[in-house]
Formats: sequence, structure tokens, C-alpha cells
Amino acid sequence: MPANSLDLASLLCSRLCHDLLSPVGALSNGLELLADEKDPEMRKRCMELLEQSAKASADKLKFFRLAFGAAGGFGEAVPVGEARALVDALAGSNGRVSVNWMFGVDSLGKPAVKTLLNLALIGLDALVRGGTLDIGAEVRDGVAEIVVRAAGQRVAFDQAIGQALEGTLPSAELSSRTAPAAMVQQLAASVNGAVQVHVTAESLVLGAVLPVT
Repeated sequence: MPANSLDLASLLCSRLCHDLLSPVGALSNGLELLADEKDPEMRKRCMELLEQSAKASADKLKFFRLAFGAAGGFGEAVPVGEARALVDALAGSNGRVSVNWMFGVDSLGKPAVKTLLNLALIGLDALVRGGTLDIGAEVRDGVAEIVVRAAGQRVAFDQAIGQALEGTLPSAELSSRTAPAAMVQQLAASVNGAVQVHVTAESLVLGAVLPVT
């Protein structure tokens, strides 16, 4: 049974807050250290850490604004370069994941872009020891096709996330961890699309087929 809109929105907010807690907490700690530090070299180091934390916070806010939010700053179509910049920034903060892109279009509709971003997020989460994230998207015969492949030494993929993507996870078991997957499934269902999942010990392949409305 799919989750209702209020529960899903609440869990997505929880996921956003969870991911922002670390960089925002680092900002707070850095400011406290800076207030008490007198050594010029240590103050310089504090400033560098503050800059890194501020960038990480801004990158995540921009990502979640489009991945979870209404994306009011865009029209019906979103340039794929925007999605690429958001994922690259998020992966860049990881430092152990390289991202490869294969685009056959210049823009995608909001449902397709949100699907791409959330599948990329799931792929990044699965690469606990780093690896490669391959992302592709194209439109053929009025259908947007999206593929995300995460490959590495170890791919950690929660079965509940796969169930949420396929629409078989009971709503009572939905959590902030599985909420992005549930949103992808509901987005696909809303446009009569479909989501596919294939996982092995070394790779995770996520795909979505969404009719262009």
C-alpha cells in the first residue's frame, strides 16, 4: 500500500534534516572554535573548514530542493545540466565516487528529473566504500528512459529500498531511508511509468521508464 502524501512528505523532511545535520553541525562547531582561537594558522584552518561545511550544506540544499521539492524556479522542463551539476556536487563531497554521464537529451520533465536525482541518491548511498556511478537518460518515442548503475567493491543495498521502488513495501514500514524510493515509485505510477531494480554483490542497476506528458 503506498504511503499517504503527508507521511511521505514528513519522512522526506526527516531525510533532508538527517543529511544536513552533519555539515550544519560542523558549521556551528567551527564558529565556536573560531571565537576562542587566537593562533593565526589555526584560525585559517577553521575558516577552511567553515567554507567546506558551508559549501556542503548549500550543495545538499540545492539537491534536495529539486529532488524533493516543487522546483518552482523551473518550467515544465529542466535542463539536464542542472541535474548533472547537483549530482556532481553531492558526489564530490564524498570524494570516493566518480560519476559518468550519458545524456541523449538537453532537458527532461520534472518527474523524470526528480526520478533521476533520487535514483542517483540511492546509488550514492549504496557505494559505502566508493566506486563508480553511471547515469544515463534519453527520450525515445515519447518515453523518458533513465538508468543509474552503481558499481564498487561493496554495494550495500537495503532490500526495503528495493521494495519501496517496486511499490511492495508496506506503508507501515516506510522510513526516512526508504522515502526517496517510495517517492520515485509514486512519481512513476502517476504518469503510468515503471521502475526496475537489479542488484548483485558488485553492482546496483536502477531504471525508470516514464511516458513524456
